[in-house]
Amino acid sequence: MKTNLRDIEYGKDVVEIEVNALRNLIHHIDNNFRKAVDLIIKCNGRIVVTGIGKAGIIGQKISATLASTGTPSYWIHSSEAKHGDLGRVVAEDVVLALSNSGETEVTQLIPFLKKNWRKDYCNNR
Repeated sequence: MKTNLRDIEYGKDVVEIEVNALRNLIHHIDNNFRKAVDLIIKCNGRIVVTGIGKAGIIGQKISATLASTGTPSYWIHSSEAKHGDLGRVVAEDVVLALSNSGETEVTQLIPFLKKNWRKDYCNNR
C-alpha cells in the first residue's frame, strides 16, 4: 500500500489544529463552568439535553453518555419540544441546551421552560 506523504502531513496538521483549540479552551473555563458542574452534580431530577442540527447529534451522544455512567438523562429535539415534549421537563431537571449560534429553536425554548418550572415549583411548595 502506497502512502501519500501529503496525507500524513495533512493529518498531522489537523491534529495540531485540534490541540491548539483545546489549549485555547483552557482560557474559557471560568466560574460559569463551576456553576454548570455544580448544577449537574446537585441535580435531583434528570439532565435534559436539547439541540438541533449538529448540536442535536452531539446532544444525543452527551445524553447517552450521561445515562450510561449513572446520571439520569434524556434528549429532546428542540423543534419538537414545543409541541409536547416540554411536558416531560420538571422543576428538578437541569436543561443542557446546545446551540452553535445561540439563535435557533433552542433559545426559543427558554420562555417555555421558565413557565413550566414556575408551574412545577409552585405546585411543589
